[in-house]
Amino acid sequence: MPQPLNSKERTLFTQVVKNYENKQYKKGLKAAEQILRKAPNHGDTQAMKALIMNSQGHSDDAFALAKNALTNDMKSHVCWHVYGLLWRSAKNFEEAIKAYKFALRLEPESQQIQRDLALLQMQMRDYQGYIQSRKAMLQARPALRANWTALAIAHHLAGELTEAERTMTTYEETLRSPPPKTDMEHAEAVLYKNTIIAEMGEIERALEHLDAATKNNFDKQSVMEMRAAYLLKLERKGEAERVYRALLDRNAELRLYYEGLQSALGLDSSDSTAVKQLYGPYVDKNPRGDAARRIPLEFYEGADFREAADQYLQRMLHKGVPSTFANVKALYKDSSKRAVIQELVESYAAGTHTPQINGSSDKQVNGSSSPFETSTLYFLAQHYNYYLSRDLPKAMSYIDKAIELSPKSVDFQMTKARTWKHYGNIHKATEAMEYARSLDIRDRYINTKAAKYHLRNDDHETALETMQKFTRNEAVGGPLGDLHDMQCMWFITEDGESYMRQKRIGLALKRFTAIYNIFEVWQEDQFDFHSFSLRKGQIRAYVDMIRWEDHLRDHPFYSRAAINAVKSYILLHDDPYLAHGSLPNGVNGNGKLDPNEAKKAAKRARKEKEKQDQLDAEKKDAKKTAGASSAEGEVKKVDTDPQGEKLAQTTEPLKDAMKFLDPLLEFSPKNLEGQRVGFEVFIRRKKYLLAVRCLLAALSISSSDPIAHYQLIRLQYTLSNLTDPLPPKVSEVITSEFSSRYPSSKADLEKLNNHFLKDHKDSAQHQLAGLQARQFLDQGTREANEKEVLRILAADSTEMTDAVRAVGIIREWAGDVSKVLAKAADRWPEADIFQVKEKKKT
Repeated sequence: MPQPLNSKERTLFTQVVKNYENKQYKKGLKAAEQILRKAPNHGDTQAMKALIMNSQGHSDDAFALAKNALTNDMKSHVCWHVYGLLWRSAKNFEEAIKAYKFALRLEPESQQIQRDLALLQMQMRDYQGYIQSRKAMLQARPALRANWTALAIAHHLAGELTEAERTMTTYEETLRSPPPKTDMEHAEAVLYKNTIIAEMGEIERALEHLDAATKNNFDKQSVMEMRAAYLLKLERKGEAERVYRALLDRNAELRLYYEGLQSALGLDSSDSTAVKQLYGPYVDKNPRGDAARRIPLEFYEGADFREAADQYLQRMLHKGVPSTFANVKALYKDSSKRAVIQELVESYAAGTHTPQINGSSDKQVNGSSSPFETSTLYFLAQHYNYYLSRDLPKAMSYIDKAIELSPKSVDFQMTKARTWKHYGNIHKATEAMEYARSLDIRDRYINTKAAKYHLRNDDHETALETMQKFTRNEAVGGPLGDLHDMQCMWFITEDGESYMRQKRIGLALKRFTAIYNIFEVWQEDQFDFHSFSLRKGQIRAYVDMIRWEDHLRDHPFYSRAAINAVKSYILLHDDPYLAHGSLPNGVNGNGKLDPNEAKKAAKRARKEKEKQDQLDAEKKDAKKTAGASSAEGEVKKVDTDPQGEKLAQTTEPLKDAMKFLDPLLEFSPKNLEGQRVGFEVFIRRKKYLLAVRCLLAALSISSSDPIAHYQLIRLQYTLSNLTDPLPPKVSEVITSEFSSRYPSSKADLEKLNNHFLKDHKDSAQHQLAGLQARQFLDQGTREANEKEVLRILAADSTEMTDAVRAVGIIREWAGDVSKVLAKAADRWPEADIFQVKEKKKT
């Protein structure tokens, strides 16, 4: 039986609830303890105390007390509701839903419990459960518009479009008088209903509804865009043309409108005369606009392209627009257009061109000189820096000339830094970028670029000092803590990749885990919008957000961090000594040291790492703020593993890698590198069916992928030499889907690999992969394979990235790396990555 309270304690309990809601945790805890002194087994008070303790960071004690509260009062909806809230804070949403449902069974009329359950069902995408919860809430309060809208959204997201439309229509029929024209919520609801009708495929009816119901809608632009799209789908192109022209009158810089107008006109993009007739009037109407001049360049060919490109480039270069190259580089996919642009701009630099009325319709101000010369040199430097037209000596020559004319230009100095980066000399690139930053210390963009280059140079301390100029340094954790709080993913990712290059796996995993946690926060943050968007009537934006959240982890930043994290775990699996820090040459992966020597080296590395960690900790402590808790006792979480040691010292690195790999494979199945690292994990875990799936996915993305070829050879050879047979069903699937398509014997695999090498004799990437496969099949071919690597490095088609990979391959074979480094250094003398750094003797 629940322990009863007298009137004084009941008043105190009400105060406890208010203190919790107002985040006055100390006062609430004091009042709860006062009640429990007189009624120690009062379940509701124990539950509220547990809730307050959980908010203060004592989750374990809170759960224990909540369970005790349930023991004392199993039939209290308050205890079950609190128990659900605790599970929700622990992100165990399944258990939270169970607790909410039990609380609702005890108190069916509780709107608060019903609302919490509905929000959690939406968070979990339990649309059918959400529909039932919203129906119950609608029956309880049918006069509230948000309840009708929420039920419509529930049906909509569940795919029940007819029910969603019927719900919105039913609400409209309940209105006794038409809403006023100023009712923004109603206007948004009308447009939302219209999108539902359109999604049902009833475009004609959607258009009729749009024309009838949105005459006074304030969102004129959305109405016009929807109307134009409907007319185009209905093949009413004349009307669609008029709407798109009206939209262009409102905004002549939006490419989408031009594309719609072209479709409405049925324009043949290869007809240069028609293209000029379409875009010409908009050039005249918007003399300062860019889109009407730039878009036609994609359609023109031959002499028409040369004329239009000449006019466009001279106009932009005379204006000194820094983004001119960025605007036109998309055209470089067409080699003929790339050649024309190069020829034109080279003629500008040589002074042999025909001026296009100063290249601009704008008059010079007070006779000021045109920046044409410096802009031309800047453009050519970027042109020869670009990967499709790269000629680094020319790029450096042009940017040096530009700097002579304008030595204080930040853009020019940045381009010089970028040129050094492409040379492979990250040290000089960093110095150049840092100098560019010093020219404008108040500019956030150049500041972040300089920090990024410092990280590429593996200089973490300087990078952080650079970033702290624009961070809130009084935050807990100093500048790095603020960067984490601000979810500065590019910095965290680059920092992790730098640590990974240095084989400091603990800190690398720490950074990649931080990226994972940021995406978890984004997933969690949508929770507040389930109620906020309905309250504010932002329905269409809310539905778009929900759909975006459903594929959140196909974001490039997640893919990048996940791939690097998985690679880090693979390194830990292959070389457990890396958990103690970066080891000397000969230990990490080349097998030259015996186990005893490796242990000694690991011990030395561990001591060095402890010293480094101590120095890092002292620096961080100096930057941390003293206060770590709020006035009401909200304790901020303290990082108990700042160096990532616990992450690196895992006993199951491949199992831990699945935390990153599963979402990567699920949401980014077309990511080739993701499929590659997935294969590496599964073949090491002996999950051969999953390895086959990743390999086949990689081959479907790129049938001639060199890494996939090497993995195919490894997998087929491994499957043919298993000591223990696979389960019958697994074996049957692998045979039918994979093994039967390729040879299985060693001799046949060697023939397959030789054919691969012959078919791709001009590709360094494919040749290196073929040599890896040959080495895997026959360890006795190492000497011959090393000679082949040296031959590949001498080939004209070999790029610097191929040389970097070649160095890594030789290290894997425990071969003579010095010859490869010397060959690469001779071929790319400016690249500091191939320079052998001799350690100073102490």
